[in-house]
Amino acid sequence: MNVAILGASNKPARYSHQAVLLLAEKGHTVFPVHPALSDIDGHRIYKTLADIPDPLDTLTLYVAPIHSTGMTDAILAARPRRVIFNPGTENPELENPLSAAGIEVVRACTLVMLRTGQFAP
Repeated sequence: MNVAILGASNKPARYSHQAVLLLAEKGHTVFPVHPALSDIDGHRIYKTLADIPDPLDTLTLYVAPIHSTGMTDAILAARPRRVIFNPGTENPELENPLSAAGIEVVRACTLVMLRTGQFAP
């Protein structure tokens, strides 16, 4: 499964960093996204969603609503099958247009979903 991690971090204590590693460990193809980084533990980082060359199954968000609202068009253009809003990233201003476009919206923790077998579609 192709998974983009929006707001990926190179800081090991951050949940978004842990998500990159656990997703890869579980066999998913990861596409970390951050405009100012280039690498997370050997995983290439993409500056924007538009830079990702493959179709996305899942986009998992680790950015605050103040930032994600401005990314609505980019997320819609990326056409992920689902978007996971991790705790603290919930954003009705973004969730509503995604749902209207037929993109599944999930409010959950990616790490918990992975560890409990709930991540697969």
